[in-house]
Amino acid sequence: MTAIIRTGIGGWTYEPWRGTFYPADLPKAKEADYAVRHLGTIEINGTFYRTQTPATYAKWRDAAPDGFVYAVKALQYCVAKKKLAEAGESIGKFLASGLSELGDKMGPILWQFREHRQFDAEDIAAFLAMLPTAIDGVPARHVLEVRHESFACPEFVALLRKHEAAVVVADHETHPQIADLTADFVYARLMRSQMSEPAGYDDAGLARWAGIAKGWANGQRPEGLRYVTDTPTDGTPRDVFAYFIAGAKERNPAAAIALAEQVVG
Repeated sequence: MTAIIRTGIGGWTYEPWRGTFYPADLPKAKEADYAVRHLGTIEINGTFYRTQTPATYAKWRDAAPDGFVYAVKALQYCVAKKKLAEAGESIGKFLASGLSELGDKMGPILWQFREHRQFDAEDIAAFLAMLPTAIDGVPARHVLEVRHESFACPEFVALLRKHEAAVVVADHETHPQIADLTADFVYARLMRSQMSEPAGYDDAGLARWAGIAKGWANGQRPEGLRYVTDTPTDGTPRDVFAYFIAGAKERNPAAAIALAEQVVG
């Protein structure tokens, strides 16, 4: 039995998408409705910059069709403190701001660390301990995006496994890639799309990531990625969330759609 592979983009508002992804005559107010019906998932950017309301989360929930899932980018202030262990109040307020209104449309919560944050085992352990497995009864999955090489160590992977949290598998020029399987899902951020490629990545690149995604969904430990530990997979199928972020942003919707077509093949 395989898990579900969802592909998507970050946000839904980007002017160059008009006429390429969005029909040129589509009202701006309808962009979100269009996006959720043409993609399997979207990573919400607005939640990173300011606190949203329960009514907003409910609106996003109602706009999405069955099977669609949002990833929620955590408020940046939650991880801005020098010591994450001191962020409990900020984290609590963010998690209580209405996320549970998404219901079954709520996917992973992404905690994006700044580039200068280095691995501190005690501090990361305290942070992970503050992340709940459910919010008002709605299951909550958590994924950390780390962007400093010091996190590429067995101690970090062990902490993630203990708390059943994932780490972003980054396809990026400088961010460390940590592909160790630590949760019941995998979260990839693919950040190398090119303007010269109509679908963002060339055919070989899309085929490679399609194979990797299908491997994860089939419980495999795909080759060709960077692992910190030698722990073999337990064969458990894992849901996959793959987002085309940054790079040549104009191409990212086409990339997400092209990858979605390949993973069902």
